[in-house]
Amino acid sequence: MFKQVISACCLVVITSLNSDARPYRIQHASECNVTMPCDFSNYAQISNQRREVRDSLRIRRTKQLTVVANTNNAALDSPVSTRIVGGRPAGCPSSFCGCAAALRLFGRIVPELNLASNWLRFPRTSPAPGMVAARRGHVFVLEQHIGGDVWMAYDGNSGGHTTRIHARSLSGYTVVNPRATLI
Repeated sequence: MFKQVISACCLVVITSLNSDARPYRIQHASECNVTMPCDFSNYAQISNQRREVRDSLRIRRTKQLTVVANTNNAALDSPVSTRIVGGRPAGCPSSFCGCAAALRLFGRIVPELNLASNWLRFPRTSPAPGMVAARRGHVFVLEQHIGGDVWMAYDGNSGGHTTRIHARSLSGYTVVNPRATLI
């Protein structure tokens, strides 16, 4: 038994020394084929070029400050502007809509409110500035009434890991009063 364990360990060590780990995605050069195989020595350079392009696109997207959004609400005479006001706040988790709402309303991170569904514990109320629209999975702060069920909202993690102030419909959301005592 001991001899089998030792030989199995030796086999694992020997086979791991000969392994040639390669990246999952391999960039195939057009001049590579069966008769002239490639050594993939330029893979790191291609990977760095792709990373630079991706980072430049991300920077360009976050520098975009104003986008005109079309709305379908008949009560609006002009398009409503959307402002990107930031990204994920420092100290917030990767799903940060609840954390961003707490920072906006209370000026600090409230760990219990990082989960969007925990906002539903607050008492229900009618829509008004400073109230919160919540559902399981997302939450945003109501800023200004536009018309019908459309409100300008401070919306953390509203897409692309950005925080926006933009027009949002309250359809599918429950409006709660975060300044009232918890149920």
